[in-house]
Amino acid sequence: MRRLLSMQWRNVLFSHWPVPVQRVAESLPPGMTVDTCDGSAWLGVVPFRMEDIRPRGAPIGRRFHELNLRTYVTVDGTPGVYFYNLDADDRLGVSIARRFFRLPYYRAQMTVQRDGSRTRFQSVRTHDGVPNVQFRATYEPTGLSETPRPGSIAEFLTERYRFYVASDDDRIYFADIDHDPWVLQPATVEFERNDLFVANGFDQPDSERLVHFSPGVDVTAGRLHRHR
Repeated sequence: MRRLLSMQWRNVLFSHWPVPVQRVAESLPPGMTVDTCDGSAWLGVVPFRMEDIRPRGAPIGRRFHELNLRTYVTVDGTPGVYFYNLDADDRLGVSIARRFFRLPYYRAQMTVQRDGSRTRFQSVRTHDGVPNVQFRATYEPTGLSETPRPGSIAEFLTERYRFYVASDDDRIYFADIDHDPWVLQPATVEFERNDLFVANGFDQPDSERLVHFSPGVDVTAGRLHRHR
């Protein structure tokens, strides 16, 4: 992979719900297949901070907060992430990601407060022409750090090194990323408001959620490629 961007992902919450496979399959572009674990599809809500985002050779990086809703797919057997939305509080970053990576980024106003190990994350979408989304949650790590065990649900949900997007004419594109394995902790989260599911056509899952926290990883990303 030829590096196009480098960045840091920090103070990451992974909150996941198992959901029926068919419900997620109906939401995917043609050519993408639901990737399952324990017989379920999974929807993930992931708020975090992006730091030192810079193209190759750039002397100064940017930083902003992000909130995304995602699921897990395969294309011709290769696993990856499919994003329903990525809200961010950086107008330039949103414009670049939409133009060069075809990702569904939307502008939002975000405030994040840290109190020791506890994080309060708030977001209000400001992007024109798309459903309104408000989000308020407080999360905190509660246990020891460890790298996900091979074959575990935690590995399935977090160790993903490709994302897929689809154009309006259903052509599939992908980009690869690289980073060290995640270091995860169990965590708690309290959602005061979470409009992400409804805004993307899902009911609020009533299944038990699985929650992890990570202090973060350093990431490199390659350019977007057309799949076949």
